[in-house]
Amino acid sequence: MRTTRNFKNIHYFKPNKQEFYRTMFSGIVEEMATLVALKNDKENVDLTLTCSFTDELKIDQSVAHNGVCLTVVAIDGDRYTVTAMKETLDRSNLGELKVGDHVNVERSMLMNGRLDGHIVQGHVDGTAVCKEMRDADGSTYYTFEYKFDREMAERGYFTVDKGSVTVNGVSLTVCNPTENSFTVAIIPYTHDNTNFCDIKVGTRVNIEFDILGKYIARLQQLK
Repeated sequence: MRTTRNFKNIHYFKPNKQEFYRTMFSGIVEEMATLVALKNDKENVDLTLTCSFTDELKIDQSVAHNGVCLTVVAIDGDRYTVTAMKETLDRSNLGELKVGDHVNVERSMLMNGRLDGHIVQGHVDGTAVCKEMRDADGSTYYTFEYKFDREMAERGYFTVDKGSVTVNGVSLTVCNPTENSFTVAIIPYTHDNTNFCDIKVGTRVNIEFDILGKYIARLQQLK
């Protein structure tokens, strides 16, 4: 059972351990939120951020942060808080965030809305490191490299040419994929309105492989 309590205009949410949430995103980042506070709670970390749509958020709402689906647990004025557990921190780049950092945010899709990107679950598969940035006559090519795992690749954790991949929550089209790397092209608008503006060689990003590829790989295994 969910319980909510109010204290000094701060709204808190205490989730029942038996509750699970199913959401979907599109990889079309709404804006960059700014991280304003971090608080350790045993092995969890509470992240407090501010963005332009905080007043539209509700307790228990799902919001993707750098591609990671997190639940809003507190709202205080123009700030809101989400909690990341240890597994999330280990699997993503959220554990590296510092106060003042930009975080790509996207609220979950409305079922009657357009899917302008691709189906994104908000379940980050791991991280990749930016290995190269090349000018593309106004746009920029970014090459990312991740640890190759053959068993995971056989389960659909890979990229294909002209396929989709999510990088820090941004839906992108793959070019020049290898077994452990891929390249994406970033137009100026995406660069300026997501935290791609902060990425440089050596930056670690969150990646989520296309869920459709995972389902196809699974079907092949069952044949």
